Amino acid sequence: MNASTPGSYFTRMYTTASDPWDLAGRWYEQRKYAMTMAALPRRRYRRAFEPGCSVGVLTRLLSERCDEVVAADRVPQAVAEAAARNHDRPRVQVGQLVVPDQWPAGTFDLVVLSELLYYFDEPQLRAVLDRTAGCLEPGGTLVTVHWDHPVAEHRLTGAELTPLLRAAPGLVEGPSFRDPDFVLCTFTRPLSSGALPPSPAVAEGLV
Repeated sequence: MNASTPGSYFTRMYTTASDPWDLAGRWYEQRKYAMTMAALPRRRYRRAFEPGCSVGVLTRLLSERCDEVVAADRVPQAVAEAAARNHDRPRVQVGQLVVPDQWPAGTFDLVVLSELLYYFDEPQLRAVLDRTAGCLEPGGTLVTVHWDHPVAEHRLTGAELTPLLRAAPGLVEGPSFRDPDFVLCTFTRPLSSGALPPSPAVAEGLV
């Protein structure tokens, strides 16, 4: 499969279920989200961007660690579900965007690309990564998490995505984890000096 997954696929998924991947119910998802949050090297972030937010389960978890979360999805039904799930979080903004052609204004110190990149063809994937690196502040974090089994609608598995992520300009790879079912990677945009931010232990004076 070489072309990007068409938008009609996602629209069709939400016509039959409000949460088509059962993101709010499956233990697999709860565990994956917990590991995603644990992989973030900083306790607090100023502003996060989460494209492909679906029904906003991870969005809500991010809101506990971020002063502001900008979440987006291309499907109106998903946007409505995510907004309803996070209605009591005033610092969460949920909107309809089709990345990479549409992108929010401003910069972020955290970008989360979860279960998203394998839907794009090579030019669009490169555009997403370029825009991500361009909007990520120096010292900011990118975390990616992707299912690692073949799926008809996925152009790549999580493992197949990893070398493409490593080759993205402007980002330095951090700790990664390969689960039997998914691959989680972290990346950092270097500081203006070219150095990387201190590790959590160094930041707290433990080293």
